[in-house]
Amino acid sequence: MNSSSHCIITVLLLCIPATAEEHADKANIVGRIGDTEIKIEDIRAALAPLGDAEKQSIAKDSAQLNTMVRALLVQRLVLKEALEKKWDEKPDIALQLQRVRESAITETYLQSISQPPDNYPGEDELKAAYEAAKPSLLVPKTYRLSQIYIAELNTADATARSDAKLKLAVVREALKKPNADFAALAAAHSEDAASVKNGGEIGWLADAQIQPEIRAQLPKLAVNLVSDPIRLDDGWHIIKVTDIREAHTPTLVQIRPQLVRQMRADKTRENQQAHLAALLKANPVAVNELALSQILPKSAEAK
Repeated sequence: MNSSSHCIITVLLLCIPATAEEHADKANIVGRIGDTEIKIEDIRAALAPLGDAEKQSIAKDSAQLNTMVRALLVQRLVLKEALEKKWDEKPDIALQLQRVRESAITETYLQSISQPPDNYPGEDELKAAYEAAKPSLLVPKTYRLSQIYIAELNTADATARSDAKLKLAVVREALKKPNADFAALAAAHSEDAASVKNGGEIGWLADAQIQPEIRAQLPKLAVNLVSDPIRLDDGWHIIKVTDIREAHTPTLVQIRPQLVRQMRADKTRENQQAHLAALLKANPVAVNELALSQILPKSAEAK
């Protein structure tokens, strides 16, 4: 299949609801290996348990969907071979299948009966949860930083130290020139492999992520100002602040979707625990410790 075909399949699977015509149409088949076929409804069923973010990712990258189709085809091929050899009828395999079935029934049943109503949480509950969570929602002040790094280890010999000082002096003089291009100088002189390709840009960092020696200089730097060289154990760091985000708390509107998901998940767990507690109250557990002790071999000390 070419990329255009993949995109068409992606749209069909994620955006178009199943119809009676789909099931009757041979175009419903999206993959085949030997006489084993994978249909749109098979892929739709495989996609169903995925979260919205995963579905959106697949919708944007048809290669992921192609990989899923191939994996399902291989799985079906192996399954067909195993069933032909009556693998599922082997006593130990049948026991495993029974346990998987019981677990799936239990988990899906509990999940189903524990779901909160569609209108949960209400507006008042949402606002109360937001207010209660506010202290933990605080986003600390962050800095977008770039750097020019000149290596000079504390253990370096005299020649290496002299070379580093000379290189540092060259960079400092270049930075003093009008309209000095920090990114270009970083690309030409910085020895930090991680940031040099991006003109020295390190990215966004919170206070706690920044070395104390550098953090101490940041209050003196406004956006686009460059620090004096800062000595660390690994060498010299010249820092430029390219942007600052002040500490802030997201508004309820900004975090509403995440908060709703979290509250529904918490309520589901709460409902499950309440249901299990009621079930156990009506059906007390009794364990035969004597019989239980016979299951596992006794330790050497016990003997």
